Amino acid sequence: MRGSILPSESVSKMLVLLPPSETKHQGGADKTLQLDTLSFADALQQTRERVLTALQELSPAAASEGDAAAAFLKALKLKPGSTAEQALTNNQELLTAPVLPAIRRYTGVLYDALDYDALNDTAKAWVNSHVAVQSALFGLVTAADLIPAYRLSGGSTLPGLKPALKQQWQKAHDSIDWAASGFVLDLRSKDYVKLAALPAGANTAWLSVEQQAADGSVRALNHFNKAAKGELVSLLANSGCEAKNADEFCEWAAGQGLNISPDPSADGVLRYILPER
Repeated sequence: MRGSILPSESVSKMLVLLPPSETKHQGGADKTLQLDTLSFADALQQTRERVLTALQELSPAAASEGDAAAAFLKALKLKPGSTAEQALTNNQELLTAPVLPAIRRYTGVLYDALDYDALNDTAKAWVNSHVAVQSALFGLVTAADLIPAYRLSGGSTLPGLKPALKQQWQKAHDSIDWAASGFVLDLRSKDYVKLAALPAGANTAWLSVEQQAADGSVRALNHFNKAAKGELVSLLANSGCEAKNADEFCEWAAGQGLNISPDPSADGVLRYILPER
């Protein structure tokens, strides 16, 4: 099935989309990046090559002082310092650096809360076959896809890439066969939703994480919504959830004691309301 997450002889009943993180674990296995082995290659391969080339063209010149270094910092929205130096090193070594599964490459609040390494083998297998990450460099990759450390966000501007990054990925992801992945639960931030918008009317749902206050009012969560999403994916994996649509997912959530229901004011949106902490 063209662009599906699993081999053609099987169809996943559910696909969970995660945002990436700016921070990455360094190091990895004694293997290097092989673009043609990443998932969704038939839909995304050419764009992956273009974006990778544009990032590589930007990075080597930045090792020098002056305009090139300033352009690098501006493009990746960085300030001078150790973080920028690590970003430069990572981007210069994209083709020779060791790789890790995407689910172990990313770090930060969401991925710490998911805690993939603490899952048992069955739950890890669920994550590997049901979770994908929206990378600004590689597009949609599955949890098990092997990628190097890198620095590129959805809001970055690569001078050598025309049209711009967002337009490149929007067009490339339009050819993914989303239906082949079954029910798609979208946990991405809105910036990364823009890189690959899901088709209207498809079997998908975007999750809005909110919190109820003592007075009964509800507000959207910012920082802590990442932890809630990570914990949710861990719970999905440990339970082996196979929801075929949003209704089944909400039924599963109710069984887990979670307050998740359709947003009556927005089609395709689910509200996950957390109790006051």
